[in-house]
Amino acid sequence: MIEFLEKYGLEIVQHTGEHLVLVGISTGLAILAGVPLGVLITRKSYLSPWILGFANVVQTIPSLALFGLLIPLPLVGGIGGNTAIAALILYALLPIVRNTYVGIINVDPAVREAGRGMGMTDWQLLVQVELPLASSVILGGIRVATVIAVGVATIAAAIGAGGLGSFIFRGVAVVDYQLILAGAVPAALMAIAADAALAWLERSLQVGSRR
Repeated sequence: MIEFLEKYGLEIVQHTGEHLVLVGISTGLAILAGVPLGVLITRKSYLSPWILGFANVVQTIPSLALFGLLIPLPLVGGIGGNTAIAALILYALLPIVRNTYVGIINVDPAVREAGRGMGMTDWQLLVQVELPLASSVILGGIRVATVIAVGVATIAAAIGAGGLGSFIFRGVAVVDYQLILAGAVPAALMAIAADAALAWLERSLQVGSRR
C-alpha cells in the first residue's frame, strides 16, 4: 500500500480534484436550474407532467449512452468536461425538481392564507414562507442529486473528462484491483462525506422549520 501511494499518490489527488470540480459545477448548475423549474410547476401545474416526465426519462438512459448522445451536440458536446457536466446536470435535475415541487405544494394551506391575509405578494409568499418551510425537503433532493453526481462522474473518464474513473477504467483494462480501488474508494468516501454533511444540514433545517 505504501509503495502504491508513493507511486500514485499525486495522481489520486489530481483525479480527486477533477472529480470534485465535475460534481461541484454540475450540482451547482442543476440547483440553479432545478429549483426554479420546481417552483414553476407549482404555479403552472399543466407543465408538471412535461418537466417531470422529461427528468424521469433522462434517469432511464444509461450514463455511458447519455454521454455518447451529447458528444455530437454543439456547445455542450465534444470530448471532455463540458459533455460530462451537461450529462451530470441532466441526471441531477429529477430529485431537485421533484423535491422542490413536493416541498412547496405540501406547505400548510393555512400558512399561505395567513401570508395572503397580511398582504404578501406571490413573490413574497414564495421567498418568505414557502421556500423556507420547504427548504429541508429541497435539500433532501440536492443530497440525492449530489450522491448521484459523484457516482456517475466516474463514467466521465470514458470521454476524457478525468476524475477518479480514470483509475477504474485503467484497472479494468489491465485487471489491476489496486488501480480499481484507487478510483472506487475515494469516490465512495466522497459520496459518503457529501451525504453525511447534507444530511446534517437537512436535519438542522427540519428543526428550524418546526420552530
